[in-house]
Amino acid sequence: MKRIVLLCLVLAFAASVNVGAQTQPGKVAVIYFQGAIVGTKDGQKAAAELDSKAGPKRKELEIKQSDVNAMQDQLTKGQNTLSDASKNELYKSIELKKKALQRDFEDAKEDFDQEQQKVLQQLAQKMTAVIERYARDHGYSLVVDVSSQQSPVLYASPTIDITKDIVELYDTSAPAMNNPAPVKPSATPGLSAPKPATPAKPPATKPPGSN
Repeated sequence: MKRIVLLCLVLAFAASVNVGAQTQPGKVAVIYFQGAIVGTKDGQKAAAELDSKAGPKRKELEIKQSDVNAMQDQLTKGQNTLSDASKNELYKSIELKKKALQRDFEDAKEDFDQEQQKVLQQLAQKMTAVIERYARDHGYSLVVDVSSQQSPVLYASPTIDITKDIVELYDTSAPAMNNPAPVKPSATPGLSAPKPATPAKPPATKPPGSN
């Protein structure tokens, strides 16, 4: 009986020690991971290169959008002067060009997103290694990414935000690209969706017997 009581006391003591160890607070930090990536010299250079690659396609889409807008203006202004056949033909051409433009935009955006994702994954791997080293060197037991609006963190003191420190450490430890073009950390290069022009209305046909 005494041995059973002694065993229970030992187990209770061990459990209390374990609980105390689990509830002991550790150092916690937060980081805006996406902002940190774009804030580095590598991130700025990558963003500038992606935007430069997207430039020709963006210009091409803008020209096609201007063509659609011009045709819609022509149809609007010619409601009282163009024949029904001309208006119908112009309307069909507008609809075909709009559909083709939308397809071109979706294809271009998909290509850009894939290229951007590839670059971000490469930078994220380097950034993660820097964060892990920083956390070990400074005794942090947890680093939380608060970049997303869906982050469960409701409040974090600015004193535990290590984003700036990580950017500086990354730039001094990772090989930076030469002459990065400055961009805002929150800016993301890409392709803008074509602005919706005023929808072309099907041409009204004249009633039989009218001039």
